[in-house]
Amino acid sequence: MDMLQISHINKSFGKHQILNDLSFNVPQHCIFGFIGQNGAGKTTTMKLILGLLKSDKGDIFVNGEKVQFGSNSTNQWIGYLPDVPEFYGFMTPSEYLKMCGEITGMNADLIKKRSDELLEMVGLASQQKRIKGFSRGMKQRLGIAQALINNPKLLICDEPTSALDPVGRKEILDILKSVKEHTTVVFSTHILSDVEKICDRAAFLHNGSIVLERDIADIKNVERVSNIEIDFIQHEEALHFIQLYGEGELTETNKVVLSAKSKSNMLKILGFLSENQFDVACVQRQEPSLEDLFLTIIKQDKS
Repeated sequence: MDMLQISHINKSFGKHQILNDLSFNVPQHCIFGFIGQNGAGKTTTMKLILGLLKSDKGDIFVNGEKVQFGSNSTNQWIGYLPDVPEFYGFMTPSEYLKMCGEITGMNADLIKKRSDELLEMVGLASQQKRIKGFSRGMKQRLGIAQALINNPKLLICDEPTSALDPVGRKEILDILKSVKEHTTVVFSTHILSDVEKICDRAAFLHNGSIVLERDIADIKNVERVSNIEIDFIQHEEALHFIQLYGEGELTETNKVVLSAKSKSNMLKILGFLSENQFDVACVQRQEPSLEDLFLTIIKQDKS
């Protein structure tokens, strides 16, 4: 069963169309990467799922129940982490989660149990200082804890790793991976390397529509032709290779990359290097990344 179904959604603000026939499904117990450039309509989509905005056309279902604008019925299944979460700075993490649990109607014993579990999970169990003194990363981790307080079936995270340093990003990604067994995760982002690390499936949003939606492994197979990178010992050798071989791009002082569109294969290149006695440190394939694929799709869409 799909935990989230989005079918033929259109949304405009005045004459500016944000979403155009948007459709995609998110299976249960999946970490789903919702990929798009800043301003692509990711946050608008999140607000439509939450019933905070009204679509011009189309339907959204959460856990099989239709989302209705202005109604919070389907939000009983959802935990939400906005891109910039806001808190009461005078509270401690425990006090804040207690308030969140009370808002959702949980009893006191369950709130205490869930709060202790979640604060342990996000690495804030020993934190007794007020939230106003928290770093951006600590606030994001507390935001995930509040989004999970009532055991939601669907966790929506809008740009959760944006503006975090590498350590903070890894902490958030590790937390999202840890909740997959119990919760379906929709992970909105423009940071494609994060998607590669934790997502099972992803959809590319461009010009208001999904241009590609597949499992991560299948997405990488869309463009299986790999670039070939040659690391020469000397800069002059790299330049001489390009001149003699007739193709290649100097990407660093001693490195030459042969385009994926080149007819050359690895054996041919290795043979050429050996025959001409080039002195190289390394020859390797560069597997296409999600970023490479996304940029390719955008270029094709503009042409």
